[in-house]
Amino acid sequence: MNIPSDLKYTKDHEWIKIEGDIATVGITDFAQGELGDIVYVEVETLDETLDVEEVFGTVEAVKTVSDLFLPLSGEITAFNESLEDEPEKVNTDPYGDGWMIKIKFSDASEIDNLLSADDYKALIGA
Repeated sequence: MNIPSDLKYTKDHEWIKIEGDIATVGITDFAQGELGDIVYVEVETLDETLDVEEVFGTVEAVKTVSDLFLPLSGEITAFNESLEDEPEKVNTDPYGDGWMIKIKFSDASEIDNLLSADDYKALIGA
């Protein structure tokens, strides 16, 4: 299982890559494996400002639909529109082409509440 050490993680199985005041967000390799074949990613919150833990979208797999929770407060500035036609990118490349949103975050102190790679490994028993 792939858990890159340069990323942050949430208990909701999302990864976060921090670059300046922009955070790129997707779901982890573990999460996509648990969900199975992803058939649809829906994000209707583009250009909205949301608080941490608010639902920003959903990911639909063959057997279930899961909410996606915002890991940091801020404005959703980008959605990976390639997922509309190729949602399977979340399965094949969850940390690359399968990214979901970019957030211009408003409170950098919230980063301290995110999990390190080691913390996330402990959470999932890896």
